[in-house]
Amino acid sequence: MKVSGSYYQVRAYNVRHRYDVNGFLEAYRRLLQKAVDEIWAEIRWIEKRDEKGRLIPMIPKDNSFKNHLRNSLLEGWSYLKHYVDSAIKQAYSMLKSWRRSYLKGERRREKPVVRRRFVRVKETLYSFKDGKIKVSIRPREEYLEFDVSRAWFLRRAKGELGELILGEKHLTVTLRFKRDEGEVKGKMAWACNEKSLDGFSPNTGWIRIDLTKLFHIHRVYEIKRKRLQQKASKKPSLRRVLAKYSKREKNRARGFVHKLTTFMSRKFKGYAHGFERLRKDRMLNGSREHNRRVSKSGWKTIITFMSYKSKVVLLNPKNSTRRCSRCGMVNAPKGAAYVCEKCGLRIDRQLNAAINLYLQMEGLPLTPKLFDELVKGWRGFTMTGEEADEGSNELKRSQKLLNPKSYVSLSKTT
Repeated sequence: MKVSGSYYQVRAYNVRHRYDVNGFLEAYRRLLQKAVDEIWAEIRWIEKRDEKGRLIPMIPKDNSFKNHLRNSLLEGWSYLKHYVDSAIKQAYSMLKSWRRSYLKGERRREKPVVRRRFVRVKETLYSFKDGKIKVSIRPREEYLEFDVSRAWFLRRAKGELGELILGEKHLTVTLRFKRDEGEVKGKMAWACNEKSLDGFSPNTGWIRIDLTKLFHIHRVYEIKRKRLQQKASKKPSLRRVLAKYSKREKNRARGFVHKLTTFMSRKFKGYAHGFERLRKDRMLNGSREHNRRVSKSGWKTIITFMSYKSKVVLLNPKNSTRRCSRCGMVNAPKGAAYVCEKCGLRIDRQLNAAINLYLQMEGLPLTPKLFDELVKGWRGFTMTGEEADEGSNELKRSQKLLNPKSYVSLSKTT
């Protein structure tokens, strides 16, 4: 369990340009690929195997190899030498990312290939004065100048200019600023579901946030694409329409998530938010319908947007829905209700998951006494008046959830 993000936050903004930088970008792409190739050739595969029976790759890190790599890349390079250092740093970042995925069984023993064309411009490669960014390309010969004096983000965003990313049509400007730690008022855990976020905190009770609108956005464009895909094979011009729909779907979904996370960060200001570390690829099965529903979820985008608006903690989702939040018994819930076979607890299955995640955030055990203290005085949780089930350790009555204390639904965005 760890807090995502660091002491600094970074926000990125795009500035459109009209420079022809295709030659420079292609040269940098080849340089980066060459750096990856040379590092890959020196990787040692040790015999100690991981849990999946794979050899462990050891990426070379000694200074002598890095100096040799730098000298090799400088041969025939006509642009600034600092771009070579940037390519080496990026190549190591790519291979470290590949290694982590490889050890998890998500990647094969195949060398990464650089396909996208862009250049990371370090702070030593540009200057910023009077609202203009001047990026050096060749020493004392060539540079690019970008006028951002009228850019809206410079007036609203407060922070220091960081690394730039130069693309074919845009210059991405990053602003780095210190994270506002502040005082944590409380903790809230969120269970991520197909069409809702269910949160729990003793201070707020059960909060349900409706994600039906987000699901609806993806479903609408899925239907539109399905109609065109049948004709696109015969009429290539429709492929541009498909690309337009895909871009529009992405923008509208991100717009909805942005509004949602802004609301959450303001409504629960000062709270640390815990989210499940879900992996979509591990949730897929042989059902096409199920896989499509999973693919429509926007959990990762929600967590990413929340991470720079509030404090975020990533939690282990294992058995969060199946484990009883009162006694710790693992059951198989059926339908929307969760019924514990051991203690007789009757509760909404999503609330049960949210309480389990909250207890994980606090590092607390699952005990009936602690559970009763959590829900004590919370008006969204009440007794049913029923007799205790046979074999239950309750003295008088079982517990059952009626409705969320708060239900949030944003206005329609499509």
